[in-house]
Amino acid sequence: MKKAKLFSFGAVAMAGALLLGACGNGGNSAGTDASDGGNSGDKPAATIALITDTGGVDDRSFNQSAWEGFKEWGEENGFSRGANGYQYFQSANESDYVPNIDQALNAGFNTIFGIGYKLQPAIKEQAELNPDTNFVIVDEVVDLPNVASATFKDHEASYLAGIAAAYSTQTGTVGFIGGVEGEVIGRFEAGFNAGVEAAAKELDKKVEVKNQYAGDFAAPDKGRSIAQGMYAQGADIIFHASGGTGNGVFQEAKARNESGDDKVWVIGVDRDQTADGDYKKDGKDENFTLTSTLKGVGSVSKDLAQKALEGDFPGGKHEVYGLKEDGVGLTEGQLSDEAKAAVDKAKEQIIAGEIEVPEQP
Repeated sequence: MKKAKLFSFGAVAMAGALLLGACGNGGNSAGTDASDGGNSGDKPAATIALITDTGGVDDRSFNQSAWEGFKEWGEENGFSRGANGYQYFQSANESDYVPNIDQALNAGFNTIFGIGYKLQPAIKEQAELNPDTNFVIVDEVVDLPNVASATFKDHEASYLAGIAAAYSTQTGTVGFIGGVEGEVIGRFEAGFNAGVEAAAKELDKKVEVKNQYAGDFAAPDKGRSIAQGMYAQGADIIFHASGGTGNGVFQEAKARNESGDDKVWVIGVDRDQTADGDYKKDGKDENFTLTSTLKGVGSVSKDLAQKALEGDFPGGKHEVYGLKEDGVGLTEGQLSDEAKAAVDKAKEQIIAGEIEVPEQP
């Protein structure tokens, strides 16, 4: 797959103290491996565990991004997946969070990553009980000396997605599908709606946004049903911020593009979802992923794992990453030159403080 071209998103290696922000086996089980982690000789023991939210480690979203960061870190440092390297623990529902953390602690992992704001109570509870263990929480904050917290300015990237949608729509109707309603996903909705409104005003045209929540981050059937309704009501572009639920949005778009004449698009979230938009039409390879918002979860998780390895874990700190810090961004995708120029302009204005993007719908 081609590497995504980004709007000055950089390498997201994020020099400085970068902090981190999953469907797989199901249940509160670990993705186990027979390897002992390759931690031999005088290499210092430094093991990391990923506790997924209910979306799963292969949600094609931010949980998967975090796991990819884990694997890159392991490869670069000679660690393998297993008890003395890196591992994930899959959560089927919220009641699995604490048992999964207990499994990770009992297995000897000394840095435990909680992926998603829903894990905040479990991370806080276990961090208080285990002060000698490093913990990480993404999309929330835990104010404890052994917890590193990271949040992202998702509304800024979503604003750029709104600009792109307004410049690209042919029907004058676009959609937003959220996972679970709340502060975090609210930032995506607020930013997207504001970007659409601003671009529509600049273009002197009317663009309607249909907003709906699935109430779940791991329900592709709900995502597809909502997308079906939005496309039927005239939307030709849908931006989803719904984790694994968004897989259903892609399924519906693929079915429509393969069987119909009017093309519909999806805007991906958290990682480049270009490959998810591949389909064939009349024997030709086509794609319907217009662009994707990016969230540097993988790079940040890799950075934190390295800091833990080197004994420099930034416990007690909270970092926030936006466009200015290269913590979020937007792929160029299949945008027109006009749309790209509008996105670039908006990004520069946000970084300069000329545009303040709302965080609440």
